[in-house]
Amino acid sequence: MFEYAPAPESRDIVDIRPSYGLFINGEWVEPQGEDRHKTVNPATEEVLAEVAWAGEADVDRAVQAAAKAFPVWSAMPGAERAKYLFRIARLIQERSRELAVLETLDNGKPIRESRDVDLPLVAAHFFYYAGWADKLSYAGFGPDPRPLGVAGQVIPWNFPLLMLAWKIAPALACGNTVVLKPAETTPLTALAFADICRQADLPPGVVNIVTGAGETGAALVNHPGVDKVAFTGSTEVGRLIARGLAGTRKKLTLELGGKAANIVFEDAPLDQAVEGIVNGIFFNQGHVCCAGSRLLVQESVAADLLEALKRRLGTLRLGDPLDKNTDIGAINSAEQLAKIRELSEAGEAEGAERWSPACPIPDRGYWFPPTLFTGVAQSHRIAREEIFGPVLSVLTFRTPAEAVEKANNTPYGLSAGVWTEKGSLMLWMASRLRAGVVWSNTFNRFDPTSPFGGYKESGYGREGGRHGLEGYLAV
Repeated sequence: MFEYAPAPESRDIVDIRPSYGLFINGEWVEPQGEDRHKTVNPATEEVLAEVAWAGEADVDRAVQAAAKAFPVWSAMPGAERAKYLFRIARLIQERSRELAVLETLDNGKPIRESRDVDLPLVAAHFFYYAGWADKLSYAGFGPDPRPLGVAGQVIPWNFPLLMLAWKIAPALACGNTVVLKPAETTPLTALAFADICRQADLPPGVVNIVTGAGETGAALVNHPGVDKVAFTGSTEVGRLIARGLAGTRKKLTLELGGKAANIVFEDAPLDQAVEGIVNGIFFNQGHVCCAGSRLLVQESVAADLLEALKRRLGTLRLGDPLDKNTDIGAINSAEQLAKIRELSEAGEAEGAERWSPACPIPDRGYWFPPTLFTGVAQSHRIAREEIFGPVLSVLTFRTPAEAVEKANNTPYGLSAGVWTEKGSLMLWMASRLRAGVVWSNTFNRFDPTSPFGGYKESGYGREGGRHGLEGYLAV
């Protein structure tokens, strides 16, 4: 068997401070309270840094700084705002190796993904929206679209820097100012982005970053000085935000959970489909809201596909996320690992058959092997609830109509994938699947020019592309 020698990326390129404050009005400031928490490397449980958690008074300071900066920033010609966004994009490119290592240390994802997927997309989003900054009147939202004001943005831990780019880039391009709260388990790349804002000479108060947990996010979302809320995270928290903002003047965008179907027809190229299935559910340890966590395979090819899929899973390498050969990194936190274990145990208890390849687990850190379940019924929890981990539920179907019915039998509607060589079947399926994104013979492909968002309990509003501007304009 061909063996891979270790190929670790050096962490020496990253300079992590022992303690971080809050980034408000272009400066690092200490919180008014004493609440501080440690962020850890999920692969080793090593403490990386101590981070301040903002209280209501700190959030108020940040919102006031953003409100003060808004008149000047919004009045700036679009071409001038674009220069700042271009500058930020170039700085991200220049510091991409450092940021990729920092993301992997704080999040647990493999360095290959941080380096080759996340960071190029982060820079691309800033480049893309920099191009829109002076062309808003041609975006289809009227001849003179106006910014909203202060955007309160709350992002998750699965793609910390990429979700920051999805939110901040269009907001700034449209002339809004920002107060952003990163996830409590992955704040370090957002704090590094604060230094990039200073390096780019972004005017003080245009971007403010307050760290903390749910209480900090609630204080930001409910602050009366916030004009727009953008949230990516769980459906449960999204419901609370929607209820809290109902009847207010605030504009809201929600990108929530998913339980995507990856549908393989008998005419699909099976080897290509296997790679797409692996990318769909095991990319980023399954910490992807649009992950293809339900595999729907046509009965006539189910046995052959499962054999090939199990063979492929046996080649995946789980281990040190900083090793460039690693395919499966660490689960982000002990809490998330406990949830994955609970739902996997429920799958076995309900009668599904569990399988994982031989996979040594490191002694320290949070780990879960790539896992698939066969014999899954649509009523099973693993087929209905978002696991947010490297766990695949396999179901079968006979006809395209049955595939559509099973795929749509979920409260979510974020994404789907269809594998077939027939273009007419592909289009027939896409028109009937209730999903915001439908991939054809691929999965988990993102581009800053393409809108992304869901239906039903996966949220509403779109991020990315021209459509992503609408949420930050008074239209």
